[in-house]
This record gives sequence, structure tokens and C-alpha cells, in this order.
Amino acid sequence: MIRIPDVMRLSLRQRFFRFVAKARVVLNLDVWFPQIPMALAVGLLGVLAILNALPRLTRIFPELAGLAPSASLTQAPLLSALGTVPEAIVGIVLLLMAIGLLFRSRFSWAITLVLAAAMLAMLLHHYGFVWSGVIAYNAAIVMALLVFRRHFAHSSVAAGTLFAAISILLLMSYAVLGSYVLGAGFSPPIMNLVNALYFSVVTMSTVGYGDIVPKSEDARIFVISIIILGITVFATSISAVVVPLVNGRMQRLLMGEKRRSHRSHYLIIGDNALAQNTYRALRARHLSALVLVSVLPERLWMATEDLMIGDATDLDVLRRAGAQYALGVLALRVNDSENAFIILAARELDVPGKTVAAVQNGKHLERLRQIGVDLIISPEVLGGELLALALSGENLAGDAIISKLFTAKAEGAEI
Repeated sequence: MIRIPDVMRLSLRQRFFRFVAKARVVLNLDVWFPQIPMALAVGLLGVLAILNALPRLTRIFPELAGLAPSASLTQAPLLSALGTVPEAIVGIVLLLMAIGLLFRSRFSWAITLVLAAAMLAMLLHHYGFVWSGVIAYNAAIVMALLVFRRHFAHSSVAAGTLFAAISILLLMSYAVLGSYVLGAGFSPPIMNLVNALYFSVVTMSTVGYGDIVPKSEDARIFVISIIILGITVFATSISAVVVPLVNGRMQRLLMGEKRRSHRSHYLIIGDNALAQNTYRALRARHLSALVLVSVLPERLWMATEDLMIGDATDLDVLRRAGAQYALGVLALRVNDSENAFIILAARELDVPGKTVAAVQNGKHLERLRQIGVDLIISPEVLGGELLALALSGENLAGDAIISKLFTAKAEGAEI
């Protein structure tokens, strides 16, 4: 059984994070999780809300047939039948927000969280604290939205456009329906939906021709509401579309393309054969790795998203490389002194992962031990030892090879 140094054994927590990181690569979770499952779950919740409200919505249609414009809200016969409309509207908006979740939209996440929480409150108010399948499902969605909140941080043009379209559609519906219901409170009275649409557009655009004027108190309050909402919604809608577009371009101009954050990965520092083979071996095992080099290599031997350029002895560079979240910091440069300084910087940063240093000159082994490196790998020393073993006719046992390859002070541990 091959034995490795005990200092290289990962803690249970580090093993868990390594398993999660490996699973993300194998299952390609970054492409579809959690936005697709969350979008499907929220869409199903919206469908359930609509289906629950649909039987009661059919009672409104007889009221619509006898609907006539009135001067005040207390005289509107339709209002007594509108109790179930909010639930149906919540269901429709949830379906639309599910589309935004596919784009990892922060806005869609926020609206979905508010609506799902409101829907859960309505269900608990209606049925009491008697848990049913729908209530448990709704509560699970609220919890999942909170758990995966960091995954929905995009401010995209698509999400902004969706928000603008929904907001304007809801505002127009509110303005047209309200103008028609309170039609008798205007001079001349608004007696049909065409005039209601005309008055709504003229009012929200702040044109105000003055051909239709509110006379009753309820009508004037309603007009004030659509003026305020109109200005707010249009200003917010424009900003929702323009701001992400401008921010995205400014970020690319000032900061370059945004890179993904690295966690539970191995930080490889060096541009040589040892670093290349280590990177390929880790990636072949579906483990995340980031290569940190001082200058751009002439030939890229790593994926573009796994490359970072900077001074590995700089603490700020190590932080940007996610060293404080790495499972291991591997100083694999050909210069032993540079590797020693890298390990010292990692120690100063209090890196929780394992530290590994490559040594080319056997004279530097003891010095590297003194700075507290977890593991020292010495390929040059190993080559000479293996050649001597072969020439002398000695057995090349696995433990002997490992002990020559990895040099550390700790006791060995069986794996």
C-alpha cells in the first residue's frame, strides 16, 4: 500500500468542498444550475396559483357583462368579485419571472422572492398553519431562493427589457381599467375602453390636452396615482434597460472581462513542464485548478478561464487568485528562491489549504522545511535516486519512490 505524508491529508471539510468542486465540473453545473431548476420550480408555482384562482375568476365574467362606469369606487359593482385577481396576477408574474431566472437576473430573483413570500403568506392566512403540499412547496421555493441568492446577480439587458415590458403592461391595464370603472367621474364621461385607453396614454405621457377632465374626488385621486406611477415606471424601465448596458460596457473598458471566482481549487504557480503536467493531471480528474504566471505564456497550455497573470509573492494577487479558498497552493517554478518567497506569502495570508514547493537543488531542501511548507517535491533529486537504485540493482518499491519524491518532516499515512 502506497503511503503519503500525513500533512497532505485533507480535512473532512476540505474533502467535501473538493467533492463539490469536482461534481460541478463533472455535471457541468455552472451552465445550468441552479437557474434552470429554479425557473422550472417557480414556473410550476405560477401555474398552480393560476389554476387555483381560475374557478373563482369565472365568477367575474357575469359582473363584467353588467359593468357600467361610476363616479366613485364604492359604487363599482365589479370590486366585490375581484378578491381572487391578486392570486392570478401573482401566478402570471411568477411565470414571467421564471424566464428572468434563466438569465440569473437579480431583479427577477428579488421579485420572485417577494411574490413567493407574499403567496405563502396568503396561503397561510387562508388555510391557517395546516401544512399542505402546495404550502410546503411554496416554502421550499422561498428557502431555495435564499440559499442560492448569490447565483442570481446578473443585471442583464434581457432582464431589464422583461421588467420594462411587464411594468408598462401592468400600468396600462391599471390605468385603462380604472379610467373605465370611474368613467362617470370625468367630464365628459368615459363610456368605453377606447376613450379610457386614450385618456390613460395622454395622462401618463404628461401631454394633458384637457379634453377629458376628472371631476369627482375618486377620479382625481386616481389620476394622481397614474401620473406618479407613470413617471416612476417609465423612468425605472428606462434605467433597467440602459444601466446594465452601460455598466457592462464600462466594466469591459475599465476592468476587462469579468472572470469567474475560484473556490475549492488548486492554485498552480509556474510555467514549466512540472506545472503543465500537474495542471493536466488535475483537470483529468475533474478537479478545479488555476494557473498563476508572471507573464503571458507564448503558448497557452491551460484553458483561458484557468489563467491569471500576476506576481505570486503579492498578497493582493494571491487574494484575487482565491488562495484563501484554495485546497492547495503549489509553487512549482524552476527557481527555488522564488518558490520559497511564494510559500512565505501564502503563509502570511494564512492559506487554509496545503502548500507545496518544488526544489531543483537538493541543498535547499532543509531551508524550505524551515519556512513551514507542507510538502516538498524534488523531481531532480528523485531522478538521481531512481537512476542510482536501478544501476545498483535495488528494488524500486512504491513506498521508497514516494519517500524520495515527496520530502517532508511529517509521518506517513496509509491511503
